[in-house]
Amino acid sequence: MAKQNILVLNQAVLLKGVNDSAQTLVDLSQRLFEAQVLPYYLHVLDKVKGAYHFDLGAEKIDQIYKDVLASLPGYLVPKLVREVAGENNKTPLFGVTTF
Repeated sequence: MAKQNILVLNQAVLLKGVNDSAQTLVDLSQRLFEAQVLPYYLHVLDKVKGAYHFDLGAEKIDQIYKDVLASLPGYLVPKLVREVAGENNKTPLFGVTTF
């Protein structure tokens, strides 16, 4: 796609026990960029039945995201967002400590 000048954006979901460390997210962003993919969104898990075991607390999410911000240049930091039912756009969350 890059050869065709098609911009590819990545969206990831923050999951407890899967990618819940700043270093994992930093590595992901760097590897995506090497593959000519831009990290775009980092989603907070939707509160859905059967997925609670992947949920992280707001303070943990804030700390992880602050550590990512401190470790990467701005263009490699995905926007921290969540889906809100009925909204047309994703809701930015950085700095929010209650979800």
